[in-house]
Amino acid sequence: MSENTPHLPVVLIIDDEIQIRRLLRVTLEGNGYRVFEAAGGQEGLVEAAQRRPDIVVLDLGLPDMDGLVVLQRLREWSEAPVLVLSVREEEEDKVAALDRGADDYMNKPFSTAELLARLRAARRRAQPVADNAVFHSGPLQVDLSSRLVTLKGREIKLTPTEYSLLRLLVRNAGKVVTHRQILKEVWGPNYVEQTHYLRVYMAHLREKLEADPSRPELLLTEPGVGYRLKND
Repeated sequence: MSENTPHLPVVLIIDDEIQIRRLLRVTLEGNGYRVFEAAGGQEGLVEAAQRRPDIVVLDLGLPDMDGLVVLQRLREWSEAPVLVLSVREEEEDKVAALDRGADDYMNKPFSTAELLARLRAARRRAQPVADNAVFHSGPLQVDLSSRLVTLKGREIKLTPTEYSLLRLLVRNAGKVVTHRQILKEVWGPNYVEQTHYLRVYMAHLREKLEADPSRPELLLTEPGVGYRLKND
């Protein structure tokens, strides 16, 4: 792909598996991305500083440094969305990555269609929802300036805590927000271990906003990690 195509979104792949890099390059270039690669963490940080990517796809199992360290160093100066793509399936790995600034987390092997969808969502989040914006997702509309929530055009009454929870998810729409992050933002730093509060209020929100609360389509669960508001 030509260097003279700055209008294409730039993706930096940091992964030591050459087969994964090849697959991602073919997939991403075929879908309108400009791709750069790095096989290690230090090389990835140098590439990120030089290329200023619009999004980073990061493996955690790198040969020279842990991907979490790469993520932490990247977050010292860059706000580019980071999608972690890793074989690590443990909840604590996912939570650690998200708490350190990752925007999303997928396990290998992965679906290329889902990867592309998550990259699109991550790029939309690069322009966060403003406080005076109106957010739409399916039948849900949230007017942040007037604090008005409607579903299929009908106003939905929320308690102050329910609205605070929904507003946090709206401002991070499409992004996995960890239990700890939500509890800290909505209830305060002294409540980060009180996950039962979150379960109760999420159930209340789903009762009010989901057609079938037992099979949510808007307020999605990332098991053991947190919640994500679907971003159309």
